[in-house]
Amino acid sequence: MHAAAPTSAPLAEAQVTAAPDAAPPAPAVPGLPPALAALTLPPAVAAALAAAPKVTVPATRAELYGLALGPEGGDTFDVVYQVPGNGVVKEADVVRCKNGIAVNYPEDYMRRRDPDCMRIADDRPTDKPRFADVYGYPFDEVKTETLDWLAGQELVVVAFRAGGPQYGYPSLAICPANTAFFALALVDLQGWVTLDELEPYAPRSILYVAPPFRHTRFAGRQVVVHDRTETLHEIFAYNLYPGPSAKKGVFSALLDIGEQEGWITAHASSVRVTTPYENETVIMHEGASGGGKSEMCQDIRRQDDGRILLGTNVVSGEPYVINLGESSALAPVTDDMTLCHSAIQTVPGKLVVADAEDGWFVRVDNLTAYGEDMHFERACIHPDVPLVFFNIQGVPGATCLPWEHTLDSSGKPCPNPRVVIPRRMIDDVVSEPTAVDVRTFGVRMPASTREHPTYGIMGMMHVVPPALAWLWRLIAPRGDKNPSIGESQAQTEKLATGGMVSEGVGSYWPFSTGTKVAAANLLLAQLVDASATRYVLTPNQHIGAYKVGFAAEWLTREYLARRGGGKIRMDKLTPARCPLFGYALTEVKIDGQLVRPTFLRPEFQSQVGFEAYDAGAKILTDFFKSELAQFLTEELDPLGRAIIEVCLRDGDLDKYLALTPLRV
Repeated sequence: MHAAAPTSAPLAEAQVTAAPDAAPPAPAVPGLPPALAALTLPPAVAAALAAAPKVTVPATRAELYGLALGPEGGDTFDVVYQVPGNGVVKEADVVRCKNGIAVNYPEDYMRRRDPDCMRIADDRPTDKPRFADVYGYPFDEVKTETLDWLAGQELVVVAFRAGGPQYGYPSLAICPANTAFFALALVDLQGWVTLDELEPYAPRSILYVAPPFRHTRFAGRQVVVHDRTETLHEIFAYNLYPGPSAKKGVFSALLDIGEQEGWITAHASSVRVTTPYENETVIMHEGASGGGKSEMCQDIRRQDDGRILLGTNVVSGEPYVINLGESSALAPVTDDMTLCHSAIQTVPGKLVVADAEDGWFVRVDNLTAYGEDMHFERACIHPDVPLVFFNIQGVPGATCLPWEHTLDSSGKPCPNPRVVIPRRMIDDVVSEPTAVDVRTFGVRMPASTREHPTYGIMGMMHVVPPALAWLWRLIAPRGDKNPSIGESQAQTEKLATGGMVSEGVGSYWPFSTGTKVAAANLLLAQLVDASATRYVLTPNQHIGAYKVGFAAEWLTREYLARRGGGKIRMDKLTPARCPLFGYALTEVKIDGQLVRPTFLRPEFQSQVGFEAYDAGAKILTDFFKSELAQFLTEELDPLGRAIIEVCLRDGDLDKYLALTPLRV
């Protein structure tokens, strides 16, 4: 194994320069690599690059892939640092497999995103923790120290477009050479471009990677610091798991740019569904982490005999299966970061979306054995270029298998195994901007019974007006064993007792560096402007007393597509017993087979009943009220204020409909 350790060199503090669209010629910086000479960089950043002992700007992805295995290009490589007071610290190991590299972290904590890792260094408007408030000193000294440290490293510099190759903003990443795997994952997510394709330009965002600082400055914690101006968004990543930086950090930069320009990057997946009768419907699915975004683009899971298990009763163990002769064909449009850029809004009354990434950071915890998702498995096992795997076991020279997850220290499989896979390797992927017919919102629901009532009382699908669609997106409830991120102690305790936590506005709030009210106003305008779009809620994990996994979401997708753009007659709808659910359906028939009505209205399940349902509705309503009050500020859109006040006054469905009519 080969290892690299850091050195240090002095450097001046960074400053901000002009916007990329009007970049002045870059001043000559002695020692700056020729490949970077045409860039307009903050002076301290240019000085750091000029001072570094070696700067590699890969000309091809293959060159960058080779760097991920270290300077000698062996089969294994340890990413280590000499940390004062800690000695040599191993941050990650990289293994060359037949189909890519497997990256693993020694610490369980580093294998998933810490939800409390964002810090804001600047004085621009924000509701997120400011660096100085948390640590008691300004970020300037850490920023200078970081650039000093980078100036002493052998570096890898890669260009990318934040927001994807077609509509993205020119950006740059500066990484220690021994973390080339991180740079590789970043450009696989955002799309490979060379500086020759972008220069001359001033980066709209810059990502810096400095892993040892989590030990020297942040007590071993993941910390990602954002330093924003009107023209430059800098991201300082003090960790090597790409989730909060290469993935969500870039998301943060896009949200910042969008807030300034008046558009949103939604936290959503979207898919074009073509029925056996060749009707097409585009569905966009949102929700908190673990809310079913990746699953919306997956085929319905069937049993060995071809039937579909909709649910299993948690009390009696009774399974409920349905038959579906032929399911619809799926063509994924977006996976997680869904660009709703103003430049592509060309269809009146409908939201038009495009993928904000060129590759997908796919969680494969639901793959546990061969044959569960053959198309995706084939793409992972026989890719046309070697991939990057995280938290998945890797053996030198062997094939990395997406269902062989790294074991945590508990001996259980890591719940957050990931594969970075280019969009082009996904079957039938849609690459052009696409208009959305239906926006669904997924919520992880716990089991709810008479003996143990919880908020897990949502039916298989509910139709809601834009007002309620907005409220659900303001709150974005997260519960029932979310696998994507580590929970804080307070969140863990709340979830363990059947409670909820809010992921915040649009479920992209954890990644936003701005203010909640500004995000809420943008989201409300987006929902109201899309007057031809229908809005639906759908649960996963449980419906009342039934364990359903993601089957309810998949069947909802099938039903909506077969209705032709999600059209549902009013005589098929009835007001839900809990007003926050809008309308329940009185009947769902798919391929000639009726879904059991108690899956549509859980209050009629024998193990639930009205009393347990109403107890769950109170839990949900009280939670909404506690979270919504914070939005009632002078900056909130008057329509938004009126919607929130309906909820706070326990208004019925008609009150929401009066504010935003329902399209069916």
